[in-house]
Amino acid sequence: MSTTDTAPRPATSAGTPIPGSPVVTVRDLVVSYGPTRALDGVDLTIDAGRVHGLIGMNGSGKSTLFKALMGLVKPTSGTVALFGEDPRQARRRGRVAYAPQDEDVDYAFPVSVREVVSMGRYGRLRSTRRLRPEDRTAVDEALERCELTDLAERQIGALSGGQRKRAFVARGLAQGAELLLLDEPFAGVDKRSEATITALLRGLAAEGRTILVSTHDLVAVPALCDELALINRRIVAQGTPDETLRPGPLGEAFGGFVPVEALRREVAA
Repeated sequence: MSTTDTAPRPATSAGTPIPGSPVVTVRDLVVSYGPTRALDGVDLTIDAGRVHGLIGMNGSGKSTLFKALMGLVKPTSGTVALFGEDPRQARRRGRVAYAPQDEDVDYAFPVSVREVVSMGRYGRLRSTRRLRPEDRTAVDEALERCELTDLAERQIGALSGGQRKRAFVARGLAQGAELLLLDEPFAGVDKRSEATITALLRGLAAEGRTILVSTHDLVAVPALCDELALINRRIVAQGTPDETLRPGPLGEAFGGFVPVEALRREVAA
């Protein structure tokens, strides 16, 4: 079951975690789908004010771990805590936000960028869903922070892949989220957009927010992430990019296959 009784409570300053204090605490987490264990004893700590990467092959448990962090799947055993509380409570309070993969979004739906970002305020509104002046200010500030002000009235489906990713980050900022979960933020984006997203996320971490990125892009993560966790149903290695992007840990994470990017890093070192 999921409890927070044994999870350490993060140090806070005016309700915001102090950089370096734990935001995510996962202990011996097991999640099963019928007889199959998607996660098998995951232990993970993620500190505030940093960019963390979750690296693994398809089927390694990345998506299931994200769902557990959002309180969307029930653990078979073990504990998950965000900010020292149950993930569902953190989600209801707007402390955590999720930016999905492109393939999980229907971009044919007629909605503007501003409307997408405004959705981040819905949890704070009454049943009328009518934005108040403070909500509009939060939306405008989020659009500006993500360099989307000039695109605010454009349909979300008309944006490039990188612009769409930034729109969902802006939604999280409008929400006031302190923890941002991004699923494959570099999928389908060009190098220029990748650099823009990297600079945005690094800047948000410098401001005290905590970022967790799920990806299999080993080329992009050294410039983005302070720390990486390699997953293959459990965390097989955690540390800096230099410590983890090596043939040994990657071979364990990728089922014996060592991505060519790791071999190139090894030769360069």
